[in-house]
This record gives sequence, structure tokens and C-alpha cells, in this order.
Amino acid sequence: MIASLKHYFNQHPLRSVLFLGLLFRLISVIFSKGFGFFDDHFLVLEAAQSWVDGADYNNWLPSADDPGREPGGHSFFYVGIHYVILKFLTTCGLTDPQGKLYIIRLLHALWSMLTIYYGFKIAYKRSNLNVAAWVGLALSLYWFFPFLSVRNLVEIVCIPPMMIATWLAYKDDFKFSGKTAFVIGAWLAVAFSVRFQSVIFTAGFGLALLILRVSFRNIVLVILGFLVVAGITQGLLDMYVWRKPFVEFIAYVQYNIDNATVYGVNVYHMYLSLILGLLIPPLSILIFCGYFKNWKKEPLLFWPTFLFFAFHTYFPNKQERFILPVMPFIIILGIIGAWQIAQSKGWEAKKWFRVTLIVCLCLNFFLLPVLTVSYSKRNRVEAMCYIAKKKDCVRLIIEDSNRWDDFTMPPQYYLGNWSSTIGVTGIYTPDSVLALYKKTPLAERPNYVVFMQAEHITARVDSMRKRFPTLHYEATIEPSFIDKTMFFLNPVNDNQTTYIYKIR
Repeated sequence: MIASLKHYFNQHPLRSVLFLGLLFRLISVIFSKGFGFFDDHFLVLEAAQSWVDGADYNNWLPSADDPGREPGGHSFFYVGIHYVILKFLTTCGLTDPQGKLYIIRLLHALWSMLTIYYGFKIAYKRSNLNVAAWVGLALSLYWFFPFLSVRNLVEIVCIPPMMIATWLAYKDDFKFSGKTAFVIGAWLAVAFSVRFQSVIFTAGFGLALLILRVSFRNIVLVILGFLVVAGITQGLLDMYVWRKPFVEFIAYVQYNIDNATVYGVNVYHMYLSLILGLLIPPLSILIFCGYFKNWKKEPLLFWPTFLFFAFHTYFPNKQERFILPVMPFIIILGIIGAWQIAQSKGWEAKKWFRVTLIVCLCLNFFLLPVLTVSYSKRNRVEAMCYIAKKKDCVRLIIEDSNRWDDFTMPPQYYLGNWSSTIGVTGIYTPDSVLALYKKTPLAERPNYVVFMQAEHITARVDSMRKRFPTLHYEATIEPSFIDKTMFFLNPVNDNQTTYIYKIR
């Protein structure tokens, strides 16, 4: 059986890696509920579904009630696609939040398959079938890819158009037609419209074309293709919303300049450490060395990635997900170089290469199934689902007084209620909430209290019950295994037990 599978893989490597990649992504579609990061839920699903429901959860749109509202620096292209999908599903009668997300995760899984397909073709074009097979396996089954591929994460969604543009340039050995040049620019613009920061990758792409001495005419057509598509997806879209073109991109740039050192500041070597960790040492070290081995020979794989990596290393605001758009390109060029290193240094190097592969495979296939089926942020999602089933929620109070000046935001997409949430924190006390409660009209008063975290829970419940004597226990929602693990590794990942109470 194993011999037959190995023979089939050797005969049909592309078909095999696509099947494996799709299989694990479909498992994530079914089992990996929730959301991975703040942005892939609150800046995508919450906004889109609130628009479908006739609200404006994030206050992103112009409003007659707030004439001074300004653009917030968010691309409407990707969230707009979600609006169209959610509107269509709602019109078709599918209103269950979890049910709609099965379809959205499936669409993301299928979209991510393009990364595997074109990654394989690029590696085959620049090396050989063995290397392409390993690249395909890495893009399919590296432990973090299936989980991330079904998330509404712009850093992952922007990868396929970047990969397609790269393949189109390589396909005819950089002697592409004017039409292809325009299409290359168009795909890079799609990536830009999903994730603004991919423009740094595009700048590196242009630098590589200059190094490769691509004709001036084709470079101009690449730029033209980029400008035309960006003009439609950003310029016209912003004109429709704000009556001004590109205002969201301008606001995005200004916001990041103004807040470069306000949050998310981390050590300069954060992304290097992250890459080496995600790709699993000691193989990750060899891949990283392989990435630099062909920096002169493969400028189109090296310079866009390197400029992207260098910019994010330099820029103070650092978050783990920011580096994800170039991970597949590091893997492609890194495996090509690692293979060359192993082949050029004789038997001992090949033996060491084999050992690193075995260690990596063992660790990877321990982590892969765990993350692939992980229900991320379960306590927050299921708390909203529980309250939504009661069908009597007027408004929420989030009791998060273990935190000082902010509270954990509830994912109201699952609640189906866009009323503003009141948060109890270290500075906004239960007395402050009670005063607001008394001023609120009877029909708009909050009737559910969600306690975040188990720390000091008895004292916190007692404190709230003194102000709201009819406070009644409803349910306890435990975090998932992956949430508990992430909190154990880093308490910043604040996904702990949630307690639901009702004000009768």
C-alpha cells in the first residue's frame, strides 16, 4: 500500500500535493471554527455582516448623523466581497452565522489552492520535479497553512495574486507579451487591494524586472495594469463611498505613520525568529540559508520578499501575521537553495539534510492535525452563540475588570445584535455601568453580562450582583485546547473561560 502511494506520488506529484492540500483544508473548513486574530474577524466579518443587517458596526461609512466622520484606512475591496457573499447567502435564506462561515471558509480554502499550484510550477520552472514536489508538500502541509488558509486573513488572501503574477513573469523566461505584462500588473493590484502593504512586494517586483532587463515597454505595461485595476478597486470604490479617490489608502498610510510606535512594537529580530520557528528548526535554518544562496540568480523570488521582510523588520509596529504574505516565496526559494546545498556538498551533507527532514516531518505531523481542527477563540464565539439562541438579548455588558482601560470585544457577528456594548474595566467600574443603566430607556437596557476570565470571578460576580440584584447564572463556556495552549505559551493570548449571566 505504502509502495503504491509512493509510486503514485512520484508519477503525479502535482496532483498529489493538490489533493493533500485540499484534504487538510477541507478538514479545517469543517472543524476549525472561530477566528485566528482580531483583524480577520472584527475588520472583515463584523463590518460586512453589519452592513447586510443595515448597521455600520465599525462606523466606517459616511453618516448624516456624523458629518465629520473621516476614512479610517480600511480597504473596502475585500470586506466588500464579504458583504456581497453574506448578502447573497442571507437572501437565499441562510441566516445561521456558523452556517455562512462554512461556505466562506470553503471559498478561502479553494482560493488558497492557487498558492500550492503556482508555487509548484514556479519551483519546477526554476529547479526540478523533486524540488517542486517538496515545495508543493510544504505549501500544502506545513502545520500552519491549512488553519490559516480558511481564515478571513488579508495577509493570506493576498498571496495567490502575488504568486500568479510571479508565475506569469517566469512562464516565458521574462519574455512575456504586452498583454501578459498588463495582467501581471493587474494581479499585483488585486493583492494591493486586499492588503495595502503588499505594495512593498510590488516595488521589489519592479526592481527585479529592472535587474532582469525586462523591456521598458513591458515594465510600463505592468505599471499601467497595476494603476488601472487599483484605480477600479480603490479609486472608484472610494469615490463611490467618500466622493474622493484613494482616501482609504492615504488614511491607512497616515495612521501607520502616526501610530508606528504606539502598539505592537517588538524586537528587531522578531520576524527572523518567527520564520525560523514556523518552518521548524533545524530544517528552517537550512531553508533560510538556501533562500540567500540564489539571491543573484533568482531576483524575482528574492528582492520582492527581501524588501518586504526588511521593511517590516525596520518598521516599529510588528505583529506576527504581517510577515505571512511572503512565507510561500521564502519556502520556494529556500527549498531550491537547500536542495542545491545538499547536492553540492557530498554524502555527509545529504545525510544531514535527510536527518533535518525527518525531524521536521515528525514535528510537523504532530502539530498539523492539532492546529487543523482547532476551534480558535471558542469561548468568545460560543458565548455569543449561546445568547443568540435565547433570542431575547437587548444589549450586552462585558465584565472584564481584570483589564484596566479596555475590554475584550465580543464577536457580535454570532450574536446578530449590533447594539453597542458596555464594558466594565478597571477604570469604568460597576457603579459607572449602573449609572448608565439607570439613564437608559427601559427597552434598551442591557440584560446579559458576560464575564471574561476566571480570575477573581466570585468577587466580580458579587460586585455586579450588588448593583444588579436579579443577576442570574446562565452558562460557562470553556476555551478550546488550542486557546488554552496559546495562553499557556503567552498570557497575551487572553482566551480564557467565559461566564454568562442574565439580568432578569
